[in-house]
Amino acid sequence: MLVVAAYDIAITSDGGTRRLNRVSKACTRYGQRVQNSVFECLIDDLEFLKMRQELTNIIDPSQDSLRFYVLGNHYEHKVIHVGTKNVQDLNGPLIM
Repeated sequence: MLVVAAYDIAITSDGGTRRLNRVSKACTRYGQRVQNSVFECLIDDLEFLKMRQELTNIIDPSQDSLRFYVLGNHYEHKVIHVGTKNVQDLNGPLIM
């Protein structure tokens, strides 16, 4: 299923920059960056639960924000992209 994860970390607060780096690095393990603080993750239910728990443990919920959009398995026609920054087709072949 496709999950879009977005975050807003208060970098001016104590430890904010460190939290931002940790959230970004964690998101990279689950999907690909499509905007500065937005990741598209093609993951299953268990991976989503792990990702959600991991990110929740990193942030400070009194200052930071996480949003998850679960687009499901039939997401191809739910995502419309306009402009630069094309992303890799996660279901396509990997050519090295």
